[in-house]
Amino acid sequence: MSKIVVIGSSNTDLVVAAPRMPEPGETIMGMDFMMLAGGKGANQAVAVKRLGGDVCFIANVGRDMFGDRTVENYKNEGMDISTILRDPEAPSGVALITVDEGGENSIVVAPGANNRLTCKDIDSQREKIEAAEYLLLQLEIPMETVEYAAEIAHRAGVKIILNPAPAAALSDELLSKLYMITPNRTESQLLTGATVNTIEGAENAAIALHARGVKNVVITLGSLGALTFDGKKFEHIAATPVKTVDTTAAGDTFNGAVCVALSEGRSLVESVQFATRAAALSVTRIGAQVSIPYRKEIE
Repeated sequence: MSKIVVIGSSNTDLVVAAPRMPEPGETIMGMDFMMLAGGKGANQAVAVKRLGGDVCFIANVGRDMFGDRTVENYKNEGMDISTILRDPEAPSGVALITVDEGGENSIVVAPGANNRLTCKDIDSQREKIEAAEYLLLQLEIPMETVEYAAEIAHRAGVKIILNPAPAAALSDELLSKLYMITPNRTESQLLTGATVNTIEGAENAAIALHARGVKNVVITLGSLGALTFDGKKFEHIAATPVKTVDTTAAGDTFNGAVCVALSEGRSLVESVQFATRAAALSVTRIGAQVSIPYRKEIE
């Protein structure tokens, strides 16, 4: 059985590079176009695999050309595809991504089959979840499914890590089951009401999340690095300075890397340091999964 189980979305990213983001109602001329493998769950699972982790990925894709391409990509990564479900009715998920010259992105997701990953599907993989050391979740699948998977893992003593993206309200019941939560600034603000523009603001948000039951809080702060809080002590991990080309999948790379490092017995701070370096490498390249580094690059 795999040490790390990732449950989440699998998308195909349709990426257009543009000089800037268009205003509402405006058409601008873009530059390069790429069709790339993506989806937060898939990105994080691929990150775990490339960084040397023992991973099982549970997802739902359509029986269409995007789904066929996706499954082939996972095979090429050396991943077990037996837990990738093929939906006979819904199309595979797609994401429309615009990347500006500064490397910032704007994303619209059509979830398709991701929205049909059900509690019944999770039940069919219960044995794998219960045997894992870590369960990594995100929010591009139904909240009901996330909560159900978390309940199974919690009862089995599996450590649950939630990347709360896209931002959404979360129940105290779910938060109380988490070993770790990894929001960015926007997600931290939605969950706590704190303004997270500074390290102090991130500390306030971390305190609020810990008070709601989360054991460990890691807030990612972009160019400011990351903040960790274990309920007793704050640690600020500086970002690795790089030239940013595209921030797509930086957070996913970070989350996959944290899981790998923790599964190898590293401390929380050491794991976040490792993840920060992995994320820094990812933003120097365009695309989601294609930007995720391999272990040898970090070392």
